[in-house]
Amino acid sequence: MRILRIDASARIEGSRSREIADLIENRLLQLHPNTEVVVRDIIKNPIPHITDEEIEAFETTQPLTNEQKQLVQLSDELIDELLAAEILVLSVPMYNFSVPSALKAYIDHIVVAGKTFAFEQQGPIGLIKGKKCYLATALGSLYTGSDFEPMNFLTGYLRGLLGFLGIDDVEVFQLEGADLDIEGLAGRRETIITQIGNIQH
Repeated sequence: MRILRIDASARIEGSRSREIADLIENRLLQLHPNTEVVVRDIIKNPIPHITDEEIEAFETTQPLTNEQKQLVQLSDELIDELLAAEILVLSVPMYNFSVPSALKAYIDHIVVAGKTFAFEQQGPIGLIKGKKCYLATALGSLYTGSDFEPMNFLTGYLRGLLGFLGIDDVEVFQLEGADLDIEGLAGRRETIITQIGNIQH
């Protein structure tokens, strides 16, 4: 079995989302000792933003030119890497109510018609099937049940995006108040540790 882990926190040390992902990865390796873990750290190795020329290469119905093949090479590599994994572990902090721009650049390279989703008569369908995703998120404030809850565009966006691609088996481990509610942070962290310990996949 293969795990694809994607780290999107600009913090290398002291990152709450990376810490949660570490715990998830360790738990999965306890359950499946011979599992291969592929780490794609998009902070240490950033993904460039897509260009107009790359979009044209994605959308053309004609055979790709050599130049266009080079333009989509990274996208193909990222998609192949995603398709080869049975389990995804996404380590994602909330930045300004949504995903980090580094992750958005990655997303724009993997959401490609005909490769990860397709347009059918009944509408778009996801082409990435049979995968489990563990989502490790860290939010600076308390959102759930508060006036800020409608501003959490991170979790719903990622669930919606993954579902669009065909990945609807998503388990979220969300640490809230990582910056603004330090007193309650230890208790919420222990709750997440317990939940991760109950993973049985």
